[in-house]
Amino acid sequence: MTILVLGINHKTASVGLREKVAFSDEKRQLALQQIQQFSLGQSAVILSTCNRTEIYLHNKAIPPEQSAQWHDECVAWFAQIHQLDILELQSCLYLHKNQQAAEHLMRVACGLDSLILGEPQILGQVKQAYQISEDYYHDTQHTAVSSELSRLFQKTFAAAKRVRTETHIGESAVSVAYAATTLARQIYESLAELNVLLIGAGETIELVARHLLRHGVKKLIISNRTLSRANELVTKLETSIPTEVLGLDQLQLGLNQADLVISSTGSPDVLVTQAMVKVAQKARRYKPMLMIDIAVPRDVDESVAKLDSVYHYTVDDLNHIIQQNMSEREKASEQAQGIIDEECQDFFAWLKVHQSSDLIRDYRQNAEAIRQDLLEKALASLAQGESADKILQELSLKLTNKLLHAPTQAMQAMAKQGDSKGLRHFSASIKSKIAQSS
Repeated sequence: MTILVLGINHKTASVGLREKVAFSDEKRQLALQQIQQFSLGQSAVILSTCNRTEIYLHNKAIPPEQSAQWHDECVAWFAQIHQLDILELQSCLYLHKNQQAAEHLMRVACGLDSLILGEPQILGQVKQAYQISEDYYHDTQHTAVSSELSRLFQKTFAAAKRVRTETHIGESAVSVAYAATTLARQIYESLAELNVLLIGAGETIELVARHLLRHGVKKLIISNRTLSRANELVTKLETSIPTEVLGLDQLQLGLNQADLVISSTGSPDVLVTQAMVKVAQKARRYKPMLMIDIAVPRDVDESVAKLDSVYHYTVDDLNHIIQQNMSEREKASEQAQGIIDEECQDFFAWLKVHQSSDLIRDYRQNAEAIRQDLLEKALASLAQGESADKILQELSLKLTNKLLHAPTQAMQAMAKQGDSKGLRHFSASIKSKIAQSS
């Protein structure tokens, strides 16, 4: 059995190349079709995200001596379907087989191979990729992902669940947006009753907004120099909570309402002065205000920290938190690797049993076919009046020779390969059967 993964990720390729090998829904369907058409695998799962494109292939028809040729064919196909120069692709491509492939998949799903260590979104993307393949094979082939590949993905999901529940890898904030939200949750018992002012409308503020919405914020004010950009952000958030949009010239109105201010713009100048915060505090009757400035250069005058009831943090403060949390995640990743090792061993133990049961079933079916064939010939000879004793002698002799042919070849192969352990086990089994029958 061979499981192969080939792919590129943020460690091996630029974003420009990663964009070229991304799979759209339509191209993914074509790829799954071609993988079967060109006999590259019985089953495949294609994982395509902004940081990685990976193809997991199961092909049990490839003998060991042809594996290198198969690898080359898979790489050539991968380059062809994306219309890339194969040399450009090979410089960024990695291939893992069998145990390494299984371990790689589990590390990916558990977030150990992510740009941000332990990030949870990748597990959902892996599950979605597997489900797309399941749907494809069901709809087009009236079958399913091979039992071997299916079992690997189920064990992977089990490993990821264990990592999430048995380690602390996902509990510490390791992005600026997440750290800002976590800090707010530590200072306020609940975010639900807060008026939140977000200054800016870029990617970081979008991530902050999404984190805040997940933690129950009920009202957002977004202030940005360009109102159309702020309105685009509101549309992207797809939220039903009250959301107000203000220009930077109306920033004071937002400050006058805000319990929590998070700012991230590209402005070269300070946007929030101490005087503005003094006005806001008076309007708010000096209720506590948390201000988190994650802009570089800074948006908020650092002197606001001198005001009563104002808690002021900068991106440096958050980076200190992130560094501590990264250290915690790295410790947790060692525990996670232990879990992955256990689940990998369990998968390959199952695989050995599964493969031996297939071998035994095939051998029994073959033996039954031989018996039926020889029996039919013997019955035909009896019908023609030949001697029953002679026919039974021939039947028993031919049946014995045919049934012993494959085991004899197997013993000879083990002897040539120096597999003394296999020969001893085989010999002990035969002696045991002889002893039982005598």
